[in-house]
Amino acid sequence: MIESFFQETGRFFVLLWRVVAWTPRRPWDLRQLLVQMVRVGVASSPVVLLIAMFTGMVMALQIFTVMARFGAERYVGSIVGLAMVRELSCVLGGLAMAGRCGSAMGAEIGSMRVSEQIDALEVMATDPVHYLMVPRVWATVLMMPALVLMGDAIGIFGGYLVAVELLGANPVTYVETTFQYMEMNDLVSGLIKAAFFGLLIAVIGCQQGFFTTGGAEGVGRATTRAVVVASIAILISDFFLTKVLF
Repeated sequence: MIESFFQETGRFFVLLWRVVAWTPRRPWDLRQLLVQMVRVGVASSPVVLLIAMFTGMVMALQIFTVMARFGAERYVGSIVGLAMVRELSCVLGGLAMAGRCGSAMGAEIGSMRVSEQIDALEVMATDPVHYLMVPRVWATVLMMPALVLMGDAIGIFGGYLVAVELLGANPVTYVETTFQYMEMNDLVSGLIKAAFFGLLIAVIGCQQGFFTTGGAEGVGRATTRAVVVASIAILISDFFLTKVLF
């Protein structure tokens, strides 16, 4: 167990270093980068936005009933806005992306490993990290902040719908208090977290697929590990990023 942990950790940092080292080297496959950005960002947007929408709605519903006991309903917008921008949108979006994109990367690259396609790339003097992983990693890093930014807006809007339309809060007060206590650092820190989570998701997903063994059964195990390890890494790193950024 301990040996496996250190082995996986070492593989992660080795692959991360190789991705960083290969990024500035030619040829740059911009077409493949755009393809991965569409797969990671555009195709994932309905899931991420739906999660953000209902998270904001649930937050407003829960907070409004609690704050009403103290006559402080006017601060519901502030709490929902700050919670979405600083934590919920990036963390829940990251977990959703780990389940959707991390697993897909692990399965795709794992299938290429067991079918010897990666070996064929190496025979043709094509580095598999440069060809397969660099576009996936940077596409995820670039698209995660965009998805989280949209999730922030949708989550705040969902909270507005519940608080104003369902529970009867004052719409002007809700909008004013939403941004009254929000600072630029709150928004920027959430986007930094999102980019870092995207890096974790892509590298871990590619790592699990790249070192797959055992045929089709091994691909299934790699897919599961990609989701589980990425989710745990997101939750653990979130604590330390919050400590550093705030």
